[in-house]
Amino acid sequence: MNSSIEPISTTGSATTLETAKSLRSLYFARAAFSVIWVILISVFVKTNNNIAEILFIIYPAWDVFATYLDVKANPSQVSKKPQYINGIIGIVTTIGVALALQKGVSVALIVFGAWAIITGLIQLILGLRRRKELGGQWPMIISGGQSMLAGIAFIAMAKSPSMGINSPAGYSAFGAFYFLIAAIRLSKTKKSLEKAI
Repeated sequence: MNSSIEPISTTGSATTLETAKSLRSLYFARAAFSVIWVILISVFVKTNNNIAEILFIIYPAWDVFATYLDVKANPSQVSKKPQYINGIIGIVTTIGVALALQKGVSVALIVFGAWAIITGLIQLILGLRRRKELGGQWPMIISGGQSMLAGIAFIAMAKSPSMGINSPAGYSAFGAFYFLIAAIRLSKTKKSLEKAI
């Protein structure tokens, strides 16, 4: 992974600085949530399946809330269409996972997998778009691509005996890693912008 920061736009650098700060905070929060979720799902899948199922439903619901925060982090002049689409998909997925769990974990994993593919694509597009202005988006670009691949794997292996309600734990752990790296890289962008202003 390239450690250099991509060129930063000096146009509207005060606005860009605020966006970098907000996204950095959001990425740290998303990393923390993912780590906590992985720990909880790993514990409750062995001790309390009902709580594990609730955690499974909470995962896409949290993504909806995080998408809302992402919308707020961006300047008003920036198109937020990808985030709005992602939010709607997240709401549908949350409801879909809750309903699918009544039919079994394998059905819920198919819903989750389809969501991972679509949201991974949106994350990939957003990362590519933000790269020009903010830099530090390679982790998000890679994460988006990996999310799409993970979604395909969830759907392909949904009925495998080895797949359970905790199957997305590895997916979430990788997500935490990428969000953490992106947050650290945006810290560098923030410092560069502060010097430029």
